[in-house]
Amino acid sequence: MSSIKIRKATLTDLEAIQNISKQTFIETFAAVNTPENIENYVKESFNSEQLTSEINNADSQFYLATSGNEILGYLKINFGDAQTETITKNALEVHRIYVSQAFHGKNVGQLLLDEVKKIAQHTGVDYIWLGVWEENHRALRFYTKNGFVEFDKHVFTLGNEEQTDLLMRLIIQH
Repeated sequence: MSSIKIRKATLTDLEAIQNISKQTFIETFAAVNTPENIENYVKESFNSEQLTSEINNADSQFYLATSGNEILGYLKINFGDAQTETITKNALEVHRIYVSQAFHGKNVGQLLLDEVKKIAQHTGVDYIWLGVWEENHRALRFYTKNGFVEFDKHVFTLGNEEQTDLLMRLIIQH
């Protein structure tokens, strides 16, 4: 595999973001959720109109992890009003770090998270926060290893099912 590069995504990457979003969401959650709930979530969250509005939102940024012409995963971060929870304005939310299953364990998620940490330093936010499904043990281990600590919970509704997301944060030392 050639070296992994992280680059900021634009609207021209819409189709690529759509494809990797659907693929990774299904890989991660299909086995433990109903097909209807997965299908509806993918339709609502990753349709062209929805993703276009997210990419065009000035308070959101997307970054792609690539190797050659292949997209391995991506990162979506939110600032200000784009954050999915109003915890504090001076924070950065990691809304999504999605990595294709074929590239788990290949440092892709770590490179994306390192990018978030750099951005947090440059933007002067107090902390980075995110929500992780309490049953996603792989992700929980990853974030804990990176210094994130749980500070709250919230309900994430997937179709007709309520699930608990653990909210985790990392304080930024400036």
